[in-house]
Amino acid sequence: MLRSFLTVSTGTLASRLLGFARDSILAALLGAGPVADAFLAAFQLVNVVRRLLTEGGLNAALVPAWLRVRETGGAVAAAAFAGRVLGTITAGLIAATALLAVLMPFVITVLAPGFSGRETLQIAVDDARLMLPYLAFAGPVTVLMSLLNAQGRFALTAFSPLLFNIALILVMAVLLWRRQDAADAAQIIAATVGIAGLLQLSMLVLRRGGTVATPLRISFDAEIRGFLAKAIPGMVASSAPQLLMIAGLIIASSSPSAVSWLYFANRLIELPLGIVGVAMGTVLIPQMTRALRSNDRAAVAYAESRGLELAVGLAVPAMLGLMVLSEPVVRLLFEHGAFTAADATATAQTLTWLALALPAHVLVKALSPAFFAREDTLTPLLATLKGVVLALALAVVLGHFFDTGGIAAAIALGAWSTALTLIRRGAETFGFSIDTDARRKLPRMVAAALAMGALLWLTARFVLPLAAGAHGLAQAAVVAILISGGIAIYGLFLRLFGITGWREAVNALRHTTPGDLRE
Repeated sequence: MLRSFLTVSTGTLASRLLGFARDSILAALLGAGPVADAFLAAFQLVNVVRRLLTEGGLNAALVPAWLRVRETGGAVAAAAFAGRVLGTITAGLIAATALLAVLMPFVITVLAPGFSGRETLQIAVDDARLMLPYLAFAGPVTVLMSLLNAQGRFALTAFSPLLFNIALILVMAVLLWRRQDAADAAQIIAATVGIAGLLQLSMLVLRRGGTVATPLRISFDAEIRGFLAKAIPGMVASSAPQLLMIAGLIIASSSPSAVSWLYFANRLIELPLGIVGVAMGTVLIPQMTRALRSNDRAAVAYAESRGLELAVGLAVPAMLGLMVLSEPVVRLLFEHGAFTAADATATAQTLTWLALALPAHVLVKALSPAFFAREDTLTPLLATLKGVVLALALAVVLGHFFDTGGIAAAIALGAWSTALTLIRRGAETFGFSIDTDARRKLPRMVAAALAMGALLWLTARFVLPLAAGAHGLAQAAVVAILISGGIAIYGLFLRLFGITGWREAVNALRHTTPGDLRE
């Protein structure tokens, strides 16, 4: 399982790093004014649907259903079921895309009520309409990726999302070179989003996806209706981080530049969240589904335990690192062109509060597969909706007193509400099968992360002022050294606390349980 996890994580890391390059150029092109707020509000809408589909939501429902059909009816029946799912979801998304295009002024008004009566509203509507074709491609892309994941083919699905960022980076680099006007640049980038979706779909179909879902049909028979009834709640539940950001966007839209600050801060949260969370959602669900179907309690406990270890062991130090280094990292990545020093300071302050949500987001990604593998999508859905409602209510209050930082804190509290609800419901319903090794390691991981955070904070307070007036490359080198040093210190504390060593890590990479997934 760990090898599959690393495959997905590597692809996700590459995609996120390209995403940083994309957003760095985007910040230089658009800055943090009305044009940027409008574009990013529209992009958040498309991003929510993209993440809702592509990052574990549909995968969580389709993998168990496809495996069940293959076990009971064979490969031909599984391919026919997949063909009906692919055809139905594609047709539904095409219809939804057309409907959204008509209703877009109303949709943007609901998502960003602060834009009403301002030119920003029309700009956001125009940008969103140009991005909409992507949604028609996102459905078939997700179905094909999920089917390949179910068969243990993680490499192609892990690296195909790179095309999305590569296409946008190439177009934005040309626009930056030509010094394109911000409003025109936003519309060109918005149109490129749909083209990027077509490229991703083409790669999957041409390489391996053409024969896994045949024949292609639109169907609403009992089997498809049952699948959709489980898939839609699971898709919403898997999009908790994005839905919480939408709740923040609703409140932030009334403050100039707040949407941009919140977006760029969240981009830094998504790097560790994507590496750990998406990979666990992709790999854990097939692993746990097989274990549950074979009634292998040891395999279930192994999957749940390793998932929680990865969640805590990577999310907590990442949270502390982002809080300590928020300002230098934001300045290094985004303070270019139209993105000013004041924008960087506001974004860094927002990031400090938003980072508190990271462990909760990753815990949700680690805990949800335990429900999805049992085909229970309702519990994660209710937990997600509860967190979103809480975040929206708190954002109204905290945003009034503490501006964008208060909205970020509300998002973090909503995330923790979702995570704690899942922990409580899981314990009450089936009990999490955490092995003794995980019970021993988890507290020590938290202690190691806290020790690393304290040393990183002390070092940063001494080193960063010395490099304040240095050249940009020198400052980048200092930040890179601090990050590398933090990782090394954390690894050292893990070793001192008896959690892991190089030999154990190598053995884990070689570990393959019976019936494990193919790479």
